[in-house]
Amino acid sequence: MSASRPPLPRCSETAAAMFLAACQPRRRCLAARLLPALVILAALWFSLTARGEDWNARVLAQIESMPRGGGYQAGRAAYDRLTGAIGVRGGVLAVQPAQAAPSFCSEATYLVFLKTIAATPLAPPTLDALPVQGQPDGHGVWGRWNANGPGTARLFRELGLGRNFDDFAQARPGDFMKIFWSSEVGRREHGHSVIFLGCETQGGVESVRFWSSNAPGGYGIKSVPRTRIAYAIFSRLEHPEALNRLAEMPAVCPYLARLGAIRSSRAEAKTMVGI
Repeated sequence: MSASRPPLPRCSETAAAMFLAACQPRRRCLAARLLPALVILAALWFSLTARGEDWNARVLAQIESMPRGGGYQAGRAAYDRLTGAIGVRGGVLAVQPAQAAPSFCSEATYLVFLKTIAATPLAPPTLDALPVQGQPDGHGVWGRWNANGPGTARLFRELGLGRNFDDFAQARPGDFMKIFWSSEVGRREHGHSVIFLGCETQGGVESVRFWSSNAPGGYGIKSVPRTRIAYAIFSRLEHPEALNRLAEMPAVCPYLARLGAIRSSRAEAKTMVGI
């Protein structure tokens, strides 16, 4: 008895299989073409549903999730560790602060910023622009954040992430804050990137509490007399979805890029951040 042969596929089934096989590349192509539109729609939905969202509270919640201590270091080794602490995996922003210790001040506030906006719908090019990859001062997102002068505030101004101001009376816990310890802005400045926690009185002295990576201990809270602060600029996160405007932002901010070599002024800094 001869072995039975499998039934031949009917013509309609064969045609259907060929049609589906031919459609696979088109489906992938269509998905790639639709992705930017889907990201825009998701960002629009996020913007509408996040109206009235207390982003300061989210910033404070992320501070609570950060490591404590770890030491303070601003050298090349700390910078390399920061590079390895931020990445994009499977289209998701991955932030691992525990890998970035010892740490420095702008690194600490940037990590909290990224953790705060991690759930925001962001286009793939935007996500790819967020990791630290050796950007010089004034270049890209991190290069602005890490620059001398009002780097964070300039980024907020360029993208519309939120408002900048310099009035302590308007400040709320969870505002990003650039402290200037002297009147110098630029090449000779002494500054500190922190997150404002409030004002308090210690021994009859008005003091300012903030979180950052502080010397010598690293991640943690510190309080200093208000009189030690020559000037400060606050930046309040209000529209994290505005990060999707990165394509519209110049690759380099010339003002910030040159602050490591020249002296600026408080008046110029205020102009550059819309105060």
